[in-house]
Amino acid sequence: MHIEPILSDPFSSSSSFYPTPSSSPSSDTSYQIFEQDHPSDMGANTNVHVDGVGILNYQRAVDVARNTEGDLDPTVSAYLEGALRDIWSRITVQPNAYIMTKDEFAIFNFYRRRFDGDATAERAVARYWSHTYETPCASS
Repeated sequence: MHIEPILSDPFSSSSSFYPTPSSSPSSDTSYQIFEQDHPSDMGANTNVHVDGVGILNYQRAVDVARNTEGDLDPTVSAYLEGALRDIWSRITVQPNAYIMTKDEFAIFNFYRRRFDGDATAERAVARYWSHTYETPCASS
């Protein structure tokens, strides 16, 4: 049995399992990026201060999104979308080798339905779980 893959843009708002928040005027002062020198984020800025939400990092942004009833704050949504684009870019640059961090996986998993049927995404998730639960070698 052959199943044709569904070719879609995982970043298109029409393919999102989670609704895109309604448009509202944004302010250039609604958030502030904090530079953080951290080797696991590959130079990405992962901490952002959002008015009314506080400092966001990958895990906090996912927690806010999961616990939001109704429309998600547009700044939090934009932060998550940007993070997802960065993560997907890293995966596609090294489709058979890139291993997501725990925090990257939290974001990727939140938007997992966008990647249903995508073999590259499925391998990335499998690599994450394989690496996370890899049994350590016994030392002699």
